[in-house]
Amino acid sequence: MDPKVGIYICKGCDIAKTVDVDKLVEEVGKGKNVALCKSQDVMCAREAVEQIKKDIESEELNRVVVGACSPRVFPELFEFGENVLTERVSLREHVAWSHETDDEEDMEMLAQDYVNMGLARVNHTEPPEPFTAETSKDVLVVGGGVGGMTAAKAVADAGYKVHLVEKEDHLGGWAAKWTKVFPKTPPYDSLEDFDLSTLVQSVESHDNITVHKSATVKRSKGQPGEFMVELNNGTPEPFTVGSIILASGWKPYDPKKLGKWGYGVSPDVVTNVQMEEMMKSGEIKRPSDGKAPESIAFIQCAGSRDKDYLPYCSSVCCRVSLKQAKYVREKYPDAKVYIIYKDLRSPQQYEMFYQNAQADEGTFFTKGEIGEVTSNGDGRVTVNVSETLLGEDIQVKADMVVLATGMVPTTKVEGVKGDLDVMAEVAEMLDAGEIPKKEEEEEEAMEDGKKAAAGAEKGARILNLSYRQGTDLPTLKYGFPDSHFICFPYETRRTAVYAVGGVRSPMDLASTINDAYGAGLKAIQAVESVAKGSAVHPRAGDLSYPEFFLQRCTQCKRCTEECPFGALDEDDKGTPKPNPFRCRRCGVCMGACPERIVTFKNYNISMVSNMIKSISMPDEFDEKPRILAFVCENDAMPALEMAASLRMKYNEMIRIIPLRCLGSMNTIWIGDALSNGFDGVILLGCRKGEDYQCHFVRGSELAEYRMENVREKLKQLVLEEERVEVHEVAISEFHKIPKIFNDFLETIDSVGLNPYKGM
Repeated sequence: MDPKVGIYICKGCDIAKTVDVDKLVEEVGKGKNVALCKSQDVMCAREAVEQIKKDIESEELNRVVVGACSPRVFPELFEFGENVLTERVSLREHVAWSHETDDEEDMEMLAQDYVNMGLARVNHTEPPEPFTAETSKDVLVVGGGVGGMTAAKAVADAGYKVHLVEKEDHLGGWAAKWTKVFPKTPPYDSLEDFDLSTLVQSVESHDNITVHKSATVKRSKGQPGEFMVELNNGTPEPFTVGSIILASGWKPYDPKKLGKWGYGVSPDVVTNVQMEEMMKSGEIKRPSDGKAPESIAFIQCAGSRDKDYLPYCSSVCCRVSLKQAKYVREKYPDAKVYIIYKDLRSPQQYEMFYQNAQADEGTFFTKGEIGEVTSNGDGRVTVNVSETLLGEDIQVKADMVVLATGMVPTTKVEGVKGDLDVMAEVAEMLDAGEIPKKEEEEEEAMEDGKKAAAGAEKGARILNLSYRQGTDLPTLKYGFPDSHFICFPYETRRTAVYAVGGVRSPMDLASTINDAYGAGLKAIQAVESVAKGSAVHPRAGDLSYPEFFLQRCTQCKRCTEECPFGALDEDDKGTPKPNPFRCRRCGVCMGACPERIVTFKNYNISMVSNMIKSISMPDEFDEKPRILAFVCENDAMPALEMAASLRMKYNEMIRIIPLRCLGSMNTIWIGDALSNGFDGVILLGCRKGEDYQCHFVRGSELAEYRMENVREKLKQLVLEEERVEVHEVAISEFHKIPKIFNDFLETIDSVGLNPYKGM
């Protein structure tokens, strides 16, 4: 159906004070396919919205452009059904609130350009048609500890079928080894029991949960809604699930590496996990002679927060030692307890638990650095402590020493590379026989993924996914599953696969339970979204998906290699094979493709190119530069709008085009802009790095990588490299944006106007 557009301009929120709205209506009403153009005093008023609805019906409009406030304001107010596309133009944030000039002509051109860009966008956009198929809404939970069981029960209670896989012959995980837990109820000073048996019974008897004990995942193949899962426990038939929850938990840091803290010096130097096992047995005895200890020293951060061992804090170790100290003092009232710490961390209500331990006269606390730990001839262990609060070195002699060792995720494997680097290396090792091919299915998986890695993290064969990027979840530098952990803690780079509990982050049982509910909800959201063909985080609800005109594909493999989410496999020739349900709709594949064969119905190369062409270009003799800013919609655009809400001003010569992700930036747009006379192009994206902010993981990294192509294009056009800049902006750095823009204008002033202007 040909576009038939209605344009509506708001006069409120200072727009009419900045722009001659009546003149704007007259000018933009002349645009292509515009059936009508109107203004309203307050566009978000009920009467104004009702008028748009009436016009849609009477004029048979199928496109609406609303020039008012940001699309982040009242996002559902201007939705008029799936057959009517709405484009929101931020006249408030991008014009009225962010600019201040006496030149009325500049402001009028600015407002017109933004409305014309919105018009160009809807004229080159089609209503998205979701990709749908018959999918499963069942959920696989891997790990039968407290996190896995809680997630499984939460999903099952919501009416969904669950397969719970546990490698041991019983459920419970680490909690089965504990006897007491931190206090969960006021006044938060006493140890409490944890009712594990009731949770286990409720899971094993639940009609919606199938429990697979003594089982591991042999292979999981496919995509969200269609994961085909095979187990290693003799289960004859594979089953299909729509989403996966990884709750495989944690393991203690290897105590053999803790000789510096005394492990191995004496059998009476044990770990906090060994101490828990003693508590579970009902008696605490020295391993050397089986006697009850009269004194115990707890050494905190044993190997933790040390770049040479475990560089992070495991968050629970301090409270574990407080719990164990309290248990010792209650069971053996005459025993002395020493707690030696770097910093003692007991947050929130657990501060009261800490204070209660401090009040115990039989428990001695000291801050200090651990020196030598030695075994005495009398069977005791001596701990030398320096840099104490007293300013003096001290010696602590105890019958036992307990090392507070940290938590390591089960996805952590020593000496590995990232999943994007290891793929080719591992494939070569398999071919050379350096890695044993354990099963015929592994060779089949390699064929499916076209030389997929034997493991993104070698040895972490937990999920055994058939992704070309690897068999398991990508991890951060500490081995925890990759996640945009600031905004979306459960998300991983495998769509509809969620990490929960100790495998995602060090946490106690109470936090694990809360975590499990969150992951369970995300799994349900995923299977429901997949069934409708809509996206999950961060473009939740987006019904578009990438379409490939494969007749022009040159098999360059850029799209398959750059996709952050493994949504594209490839055949023997390197032609992409889409897995639409894995797609997050970031558009990275579109930005990667040099042949421009990747399109979304509502986001494509032609659409943005026509937006660029719709912007007015002053004559070279006007000496008015034009700067085009491509801005990521996730962090950079909200930051820009926050700056506007604070009335922070920037130059009116800048025009902004939002992108789904800076990684979707196709270099052809920069060529289009410069060829059409723009004097400079600036890209604003999310921050990258180990603590990345990018919602699509690699957007800013890829944009910077593609700058090499941009530099080549600039050389072809005989233009200065200074005409294109890339900047990273966190959402909290809104105050930097006006300066970034204004500084770039100064750079353009120094290199001069684009010589292609007016051609």
